[in-house]
Amino acid sequence: MLIVRSFLIPVLILMICLASAGCSGNTTPSRSTYSVDSGGTLTLSCAPVTTSEEILFTNDTYTKSRIILHTENGDVVTYLAAPKMPKAAILYVPGAGEKIAGHEERMVRYASAGYAFLFVDIRGNGGETAGNPFSQQLIQEDYARFEKGEMPQYYLSICDLISAQKMLAGKFQIPVYAMGSSNGGRYATVAAGIGPQFAGYVGISTSDWGLRDSVLRQGYTGDTVRFATSIEPGTYIGMISPRPVWIFHAEKDPIIPFGNGQQFFAKAQEPKTFLNFSGDHGINSDVDGKIIGQWAQIYAPRE
Repeated sequence: MLIVRSFLIPVLILMICLASAGCSGNTTPSRSTYSVDSGGTLTLSCAPVTTSEEILFTNDTYTKSRIILHTENGDVVTYLAAPKMPKAAILYVPGAGEKIAGHEERMVRYASAGYAFLFVDIRGNGGETAGNPFSQQLIQEDYARFEKGEMPQYYLSICDLISAQKMLAGKFQIPVYAMGSSNGGRYATVAAGIGPQFAGYVGISTSDWGLRDSVLRQGYTGDTVRFATSIEPGTYIGMISPRPVWIFHAEKDPIIPFGNGQQFFAKAQEPKTFLNFSGDHGINSDVDGKIIGQWAQIYAPRE
């Protein structure tokens, strides 16, 4: 949970329904659907969601809140830090096991710089949102769903990100960027690639899953390859253009090799930027500083 200084201000609770996120009252939303073409590219039709927001803390600089996306397949928890009039928003997808508690200072830093920062607790990441973590077991379960024409959890997670983008854009009327670290960068790539409403993409310590290459080496064909291709980030990173792509990778990354990050970057189209950063794996203060510095130029006041 976010750290709240309750002695500074009483906790305010506000439950609201955001129409921009597809609020439909008591009406049951339609179901999310998908299609995957012969080349393995995913197309999603995401059912509208309702939302509820709990304000945790507010002052003259920013407001922190917990926003729940009520989807047709369970609740997805997010946390937002935002100034009153943000210039742009970041939809952040965490890496495996990343919890909101590790991002408190980061959220305040972005909000203080003029940007809204939304942490999405994706399905199965071990936080407050139910689901199974990305693993060999989940791949097998999702493939079984795919074969039956049912909605894989992986696809549902992409719909969650698309719904969160709509919520943010509707709330503030500003550009929303998909950003993810490690595994989260992979989910964010797919969302930004198939979701033209995202303003751009930031990937940190990320790459392809390597699943498609693995099944091809094993001699699989047909639906197996089509499904593997549909969840591979490299299928979509080239689709983000002409929106900007930033890739951050540390040379000393012990989990996803630096060369893998470079290969992933090579699949992106212009405009794109590759930046090395100090550290090893995952988002850190050096990455934050570089992003804020880059965007300070993009969103600088115009005379």
